[in-house]
Amino acid sequence: MTEPGKVLYVIVCAAGAARDVGRLVALAQDEGWIVQIVATPSALDFVDVPTLERQTGRPVRSRYRTPDEPKPPRADAIIVAPATYNTVNKFAQGITDTYALGLLAEAPGLGIPVVVLPFVNDALATRVPFRRSVESLRAEGVRVLAGPGSYGSKAESGSEPESGLAAAEGGSRENAPWALALKELSRG
Repeated sequence: MTEPGKVLYVIVCAAGAARDVGRLVALAQDEGWIVQIVATPSALDFVDVPTLERQTGRPVRSRYRTPDEPKPPRADAIIVAPATYNTVNKFAQGITDTYALGLLAEAPGLGIPVVVLPFVNDALATRVPFRRSVESLRAEGVRVLAGPGSYGSKAESGSEPESGLAAAEGGSRENAPWALALKELSRG
């Protein structure tokens, strides 16, 4: 259980699993988090914005605020799920061409814990640029749940995860990757 009032930003990218991000929201709220959804512009087509706004009680954000809009609360932690190949690589390179990437670019420098749950296919996950990006992010303290025994292409395609993590996480298969990200965040 987290301290009451702690704010978790969930950054959602345009991958098939984005449609189920409400499961992560529910699990995080059960642990006491206040959840702010930030969607990449492309992810807006993958999520049910009105449902997520009702679930969180907060607007889904996908762009920088205008000067007359209220400032959102600062994140105490960030989970990027599902994280795409594009977002992982841009995050590692410090590219800030979207609001979501701007938040991610600052997070390590501000000491905000970040957990990244990639959902990429095998062809992209084995590419050198992706592997370098994962290594680079890990070197900065970002926790990237990629590699043997983690979620990724097999979960994205609907096939069995490589290591049966759903059973190991003590929940349903549908909640397993989301629970894994929260568990990693709680490790401090």
